[in-house]
Amino acid sequence: MLNSKKLIELTGISRATLNNYVALGLLPSPVVKTPGLDEGRATRLGYFEDNAVERIKQVQQMKKTGLTMAQIAGEIGDKPKAPVRNITDSPSSTYSALASTKLHSTISSEGGQGSSTNSSMRKAIASSLSFDGTIDALPGPAYMVNNNFELIWWNNRAQDSFFNNGLPSDLNSRNLLKLLFDTAAGKDIDKIRELLKPHLAAGKKRLNQQALIKIYSAMDARQLSVLEDLYDDVEPVGKEPMIHFPIMMADEKEGKLKPYDLYICFYREGIFFAYSPVVLDNDFLLEFLSKRNQVIHELLKKRKPYLTDVTVMVADVQNSVKICSELPAEEYFELINNIWQESAPIFRKYYGTYGKHAGDGMVYYFFPQPDCDYKLNAIQCSLELQDMMKRITQQWQSRKGWFSDIFLNIGLNEGQEWFGSYHAGDHVEFTVLGETINYASRISDFARNGSIWATKNMLNQIPQLHRKKINFGITRKTHNNESVFVTDTYAGIGGLLESENRSIEKFKDIEMIPITEIRAIKDRD
Repeated sequence: MLNSKKLIELTGISRATLNNYVALGLLPSPVVKTPGLDEGRATRLGYFEDNAVERIKQVQQMKKTGLTMAQIAGEIGDKPKAPVRNITDSPSSTYSALASTKLHSTISSEGGQGSSTNSSMRKAIASSLSFDGTIDALPGPAYMVNNNFELIWWNNRAQDSFFNNGLPSDLNSRNLLKLLFDTAAGKDIDKIRELLKPHLAAGKKRLNQQALIKIYSAMDARQLSVLEDLYDDVEPVGKEPMIHFPIMMADEKEGKLKPYDLYICFYREGIFFAYSPVVLDNDFLLEFLSKRNQVIHELLKKRKPYLTDVTVMVADVQNSVKICSELPAEEYFELINNIWQESAPIFRKYYGTYGKHAGDGMVYYFFPQPDCDYKLNAIQCSLELQDMMKRITQQWQSRKGWFSDIFLNIGLNEGQEWFGSYHAGDHVEFTVLGETINYASRISDFARNGSIWATKNMLNQIPQLHRKKINFGITRKTHNNESVFVTDTYAGIGGLLESENRSIEKFKDIEMIPITEIRAIKDRD
């Protein structure tokens, strides 16, 4: 007999496809037993007769003729035999056996007899499982986490299956690994291990061990023990943008364990988990998930509002009205688009999330990351934007014969705010509510000549080890009216405006906020 690993190796099919062949009656249910010493570390494996290879080749040949899986099953599918199982089998080891039993019981309950009836029944089942190609209509539980493994989106099926105790509004409390421990499976060591394995495998692909340890900080001693034990056993996944795991889950209505396919998709913005019941060939779901741009657009558009720490950057082109008046309309738009296009890879490098472009200004958000400080990301991004503007200025001065510079004035602020999105048709605009963005915008208005200003509150939250590498301070006038940059100091906006003989009326609401100018970071990449 051939074990499932060997059969997959010989035929080149995936484990999901093998499970579907069993579910359709194209292969008999495997005999599940303890493998030999030379067959790997698995505690249970399914074993098939040697002629399974020929049967799979036959199915592959029929697929090439254009037949659907339901048609093939109707022509050559056999009535599934009762699964032969060791009484000590764990739930995950009976994956294929349960799948075939479920399909057979569904067909038999309708009183169908003969291959033509079975074929029509399978088509009906396939029709009932299909969906309209939207995130909301996924056939099973689904959820998305950010790069800190915090939940940012989930569907109703996930709510019912995993998070029926409700979820906190604070993003820091939505640690997925912690929440999975709080499910019914968390009370059973074997079940929670099986549930956590694919999540840790995904985590090892995206996060280093230090970042995972940071995520572990919310765990108690028992949970930490389980995770640390699993971490060494789980193999990290490869570079594929989507991977598959077979998993057993309790049915939403009956509460019985049933086989599911878990598909994990990796995006720059986070990791998406989608479960699908194993009944028929799930090509419709795979086809949908392969449309990566569509999927991530829908996920981000429907991301749940949440309370989170965030650094807001507001940047605005100085004297844009004057520049607009000096350039033909097409050249002015070319200049602004030049700035946006050149800045896009810089924002990606530092994990900036697009907020909006208002005229010639821009808003970006920087959220906590597992392996870097989001506040430092915002500062480093701002300094690179400053360098970018110098290059763009040189290009346009050479082109137009200008002598003046083009400045992008930047304001930075940090706070804890609600993050969500507004929708106007297909257009999605992300925003935070509260004073954080308002203060950043006003600080950007205050900035001059391409300078970068940040609040004292933001700088104080950066660890001293990193903060001492930042060159920040306030420019003061000496008795001789010379300008001196005094490092590691702050000043209220009102006092700075008075010293520059600028009107304070426009900034009355923030005149007491202490801010500082950021000029450089030592050892910046």
